[in-house]
Amino acid sequence: MAKFVYRMQNILDIKLKLESQAKITYSLAAQQHAQEQQKLQDLMVRRMHYEKRLRDMMEGPLDVKAIHNAKADVTMIKTLVRAQTIKTRRAEAQMNDARRALNEVMQERKIQEKLREKAFEEFKREIAASEAKEIDELVSYTYNGK
Repeated sequence: MAKFVYRMQNILDIKLKLESQAKITYSLAAQQHAQEQQKLQDLMVRRMHYEKRLRDMMEGPLDVKAIHNAKADVTMIKTLVRAQTIKTRRAEAQMNDARRALNEVMQERKIQEKLREKAFEEFKREIAASEAKEIDELVSYTYNGK
């Protein structure tokens, strides 16, 4: 019996390797995005804490120097939040780019797999046709031989 050999198997293997690399890249980008989001959330919590402390200072006995320092802290944390928001957006953009690249590589791999399946189906048809031909020859030999 003949053995099926896909002549573009090396291309399919390369596509599989590219897909696994793209999955790793996407995973790393997603992790980076999650870390940046967590940092942003932590900064937001700190900002709320600093703003609450400033409000409490304004309601109690007034200490001008402490209020001035608290305002500076709030301004500083707002700057940090803006910077972290930018980092988070960049990480999100990188994650989206990695997702698009992964989708493209997956589509290319699927195309190669479909081509392989079609080649295998053609191979099976050829085998069935050759077997049918052999059977016909055997039957005609047997019939003509009698």
